[in-house]
Amino acid sequence: MSFYTYVIASTNPSLKTYVGWTTDIKKRLAKHNSGKGAKSTRGRNWKLIYKEKFDTKTKAMKREYKIKKDQSFRNKLRNKI
Repeated sequence: MSFYTYVIASTNPSLKTYVGWTTDIKKRLAKHNSGKGAKSTRGRNWKLIYKEKFDTKTKAMKREYKIKKDQSFRNKLRNKI
């Protein structure tokens, strides 16, 4: 099984990013867009802007934590939108 760390972005009404991990990116993105994802993602349309693949859940979760804390990396992703 593969695990993914991902970053999604929404530009309506203002630019916002969200970082998470999952085993199925398409399914997870659909959940975010249907309003059934994380509470902070409800009410917006999201698109995938970054993903990384890992072979263990622990590695994916550790990378998620690092990306959440790395504002310069997230700003670089935001600037590409």
